[in-house]
Amino acid sequence: MRGEVRFERPTTAGLVGSVGARASHNPGWIEDPDAGFSYARKPKRRRYGKSGGSRRVLPRFLGIGLLAAYFGTISLFSFWQNGDFTRYVADNGPLYNIAARAVGLGINRVTINGIGRLRVEEVLAAAQVTPQGSLLFLDVTEMRERLETMPLVKSASVRKMYPNELILTLSERQPFAVWQKNGELAIVAEDGTVIDHTVDARFASLPLVVGENANLHIKQYLELLETAGPLKSRIRAGTYVAGRRWTLKMDSGIDIRLPETGTMEALKRLVALEQSERVLEKDVLAVDLRLPDRVVVRLSGDAATARAESMKKKSFYGVKGIQT
Repeated sequence: MRGEVRFERPTTAGLVGSVGARASHNPGWIEDPDAGFSYARKPKRRRYGKSGGSRRVLPRFLGIGLLAAYFGTISLFSFWQNGDFTRYVADNGPLYNIAARAVGLGINRVTINGIGRLRVEEVLAAAQVTPQGSLLFLDVTEMRERLETMPLVKSASVRKMYPNELILTLSERQPFAVWQKNGELAIVAEDGTVIDHTVDARFASLPLVVGENANLHIKQYLELLETAGPLKSRIRAGTYVAGRRWTLKMDSGIDIRLPETGTMEALKRLVALEQSERVLEKDVLAVDLRLPDRVVVRLSGDAATARAESMKKKSFYGVKGIQT
């Protein structure tokens, strides 16, 4: 005896043979050649329904799961009806963004390159970057288009760096001229886009153009300045008149009225006249160059009165006057 429950060897071979025969035909029987006997497992009980067939066993905890789903549905419906869901979405963003942030695909870092006059807060507001967003569902094209609607932004690029970094690269428009319209001043870029309404001493050296659509013809005005040569430094502003021609305002207050066509030639005539007659140093209000064969000078009130008196004296002595 080994101190375990043992089955004794059968005393007759016939019994063993009969048991072995039963084991060979019944898969529930197992033979033990060392012990010299065979024994049978207890067969599994089969459950039958009322019809006598096998009954399907339900999964464990099914009832608990159904009960939890029931109460969860009721809670969600109540959450929705009471307006809590709307407030939750407003505070945390859409559900898909919440899910993306939960797996680490939020926007935790924003890098902005190329800004000079723009502030970080302005860029983030225009790009609509908020903590409620996610990198996964961010539309790069839409964000780039929103950034390029900013007056100071000439071009923009947006790049995702997974898992949670956003890189914005901007190219700013540079101040090119000051534009005055209806008495209001604005800073404009080279293409005429208004980029700022705050005009101070920093922009005193920029060209000044005045009038409707003058901001769209700044390059033409700059060509006039170059043609003016030695008079360039004395030209204070250019007024775009009726969408056709320019009138230059000198630092002395004199207006130089240029023609619609042949503008450069007329301006060269003024340069030559100034060198020979010093006409811009006289007491005049305007110099009209719109006629190709003559220069018309408009005198100031005092100058006109003095000239009229002078012409009367010259007529008295038989000298014919000159109309101006």
